[in-house]
Amino acid sequence: MKSITINGSKREHVGKVATKALRNAGKVPCVIYGGESPVHFSAEELAFSKLVYTGDAHTVVVVLEDGTKIDAVMQDIQFHPVSDKILHVDFFQLHPGKEINMIIPVKVEGTAPGVKDQGGLLSRNKRKLTVRAIPKNLPDFLTADISKLKLNDSITVADLSEETFKILHPDTQVVCQVKMSRASMSIDEGDDEEGEEGEVAEGAEGAEGAAKESSSEGAEAGKEEAKSE
Repeated sequence: MKSITINGSKREHVGKVATKALRNAGKVPCVIYGGESPVHFSAEELAFSKLVYTGDAHTVVVVLEDGTKIDAVMQDIQFHPVSDKILHVDFFQLHPGKEINMIIPVKVEGTAPGVKDQGGLLSRNKRKLTVRAIPKNLPDFLTADISKLKLNDSITVADLSEETFKILHPDTQVVCQVKMSRASMSIDEGDDEEGEEGEVAEGAEGAEGAAKESSSEGAEAGKEEAKSE
């Protein structure tokens, strides 16, 4: 997994007044959990752009002014409800050889024959999955190859699993699938209705023909009886 470096400064004060002053100065208050004790620091808001505004998952190397480097992953982020400015970020410290859970995005690759040739629609059931692994084995993203999916085919969690990490969802969980579109369903229903009408029409014509034939035979029989009398 790719790593992003964030340069920060330790926070001497963590009260509301100090936090407000940091935000007014264009900095984001942060904290790192998972070590011997929480580490409070602040960083420029621009430093988080590659971490927050991206579709891939990343680990972080927090570099403090005293030269301390801490490997971590982002656990939570708070935004201002109106301006969308970053208000606070929580990190969790990584330890080599110790597994961690992380939400990983799912990327779709290829073109499904069921969509291209059969008029189906691709349904994305899960766009992100929770993965458990040691830090070095965490993937940037999971790839769902849909190039062989025909109508009603699907890709499940079991299809994305690898030995280097564990996906914390049932193996049968559907990640994406090709479904029949409403337009295709309407066409199929229309064909069925026409077939049924055709069968009724043929049946009606058969009954009408039988009635005419019976009537004709009756008339002929009447004529024969009249002659014999």
